[in-house]
Amino acid sequence: MNSLILGTRGSALALAQVELTAKALAVAFPSLATERKVFVTRGDQKLDLSLIRANEAGGKGLFTKELEDALLSGAIDVAVHSLKDLPGHNPPGLAVTAVLERAPTADVLITKQPGSLRDLPTGVVLGTSSVRRARQLQWIRPDVRIEEWRGNVQTRLRKLAERDDVAGIILAQAGLVRLGHDLSGGMLAVDAWKFHVSSLADDLLPAIGQGAIALQSRADRAEVTEVLRGIDHAGTHLAIRAERELQRLLAGDCALPVGVRVSISGGGVIKMKAILFGAESEPPAVAEAEADSPEAVAAEVFAKLGK
Repeated sequence: MNSLILGTRGSALALAQVELTAKALAVAFPSLATERKVFVTRGDQKLDLSLIRANEAGGKGLFTKELEDALLSGAIDVAVHSLKDLPGHNPPGLAVTAVLERAPTADVLITKQPGSLRDLPTGVVLGTSSVRRARQLQWIRPDVRIEEWRGNVQTRLRKLAERDDVAGIILAQAGLVRLGHDLSGGMLAVDAWKFHVSSLADDLLPAIGQGAIALQSRADRAEVTEVLRGIDHAGTHLAIRAERELQRLLAGDCALPVGVRVSISGGGVIKMKAILFGAESEPPAVAEAEADSPEAVAAEVFAKLGK
């Protein structure tokens, strides 16, 4: 084929991700032309919907349905998603055909004062829209108060700079890196603001699919599938197969407070650690397992989480 139409959301991060996709395609297929189509999703429109109160949010489909409808209608050839936005089940006829190489999966704490999560004063307020982050934060620091914050990275940072009563916010390291921010010195400079950055890699397990860019297409478009497989990152795809299988088994969306970390050894053994939160009064379930196939390790962890 000679060209591909790539569908994306219009946020700065989404546009950065579709640009990475176009560049990967250009390297692998120099004669292939690409076009971008930008969509506004329900999640982009309805900023009053709560992603922490599950009964209001309706899960991850908030940010993907319009792109998936465009795929099914043939308006686009490929939908470019942040993988963590995707529900565990693809709509009939669609598949996650390829993924780009994964960025760092850690969450980071962005604060106006230096210090780690454990250094924060008692009773401070932190902002996040993620139920997974909120539950893990409150498990580690029960005194911390969580305020739900939505919006793009720039919006949240501006709000943090203007709010004297909020100590910090939690963001994905991958998103900040893809937007071109250098976090290596433990600082984040945006416009006139300067913030301190500390990694939460040792404190929070990331979301399913965090740091991965998913390329979704129609299962009946063999010519598109062939092209996308030419830029598929095998190691990342293996890891996300395990994560999404666990998500499928849990029937999970972004309202389900689950964190997962997957690693693959040089010998091909897949290791998974997961944390799952139930009722707020109950301690979380934590499970680890290793296996030689993504689906097997997910099934083993799922069985342990249910005990």
